[in-house]
Amino acid sequence: MAEQGEFTIETADAADYQTFADIIQTVWNELDNKEWFVADNADYTYEMLQGGKGLGYKAVAADTGHVAGVFMAAIPGISPNNLGYDAGLEERELPLVAHMDSIAILPKYRGHKLQYRLMQAAEKDLQKKGFKYLMCTVHPDNYYSRNNIVSQGYEPVAVKEKYGGYIREIFLKKIGRLSTVG
Repeated sequence: MAEQGEFTIETADAADYQTFADIIQTVWNELDNKEWFVADNADYTYEMLQGGKGLGYKAVAADTGHVAGVFMAAIPGISPNNLGYDAGLEERELPLVAHMDSIAILPKYRGHKLQYRLMQAAEKDLQKKGFKYLMCTVHPDNYYSRNNIVSQGYEPVAVKEKYGGYIREIFLKKIGRLSTVG
């Protein structure tokens, strides 16, 4: 198994959509608490990576070249699904929101801070693209993911039903310089 420093974080493209879907499904299949994770399917993953609606990242084990984990950031625009509404952001701020959407690390690669490393890679790219608000959701009992995002500066803003009836805690992180318009 690769050591922590022996993973590369690479950007993904549409050709990686099936790898993303397979890893997400594998992780979901092995969960004891299925309600903790809403698994994205291949169609959604393809749409995100191909349609410019998101950014994808993969953690690759340097010794084998195997993809150890995947992460997608979604660009919701002003759609009704934008978590900025849940945080009380003004309409003019909604285009500046990105969702830290889906992350899945294969069990044999856990413990190498890959969730953190994938999210940090996305955060840097999203900041360069001008996004000011990063948002994500976590099942309130998923302490591992919750602690990971809190340690990265995300703050809880609400607890609501999302994704067709799943209870989620919603988190917000402000990045970059926020200009005051008005």
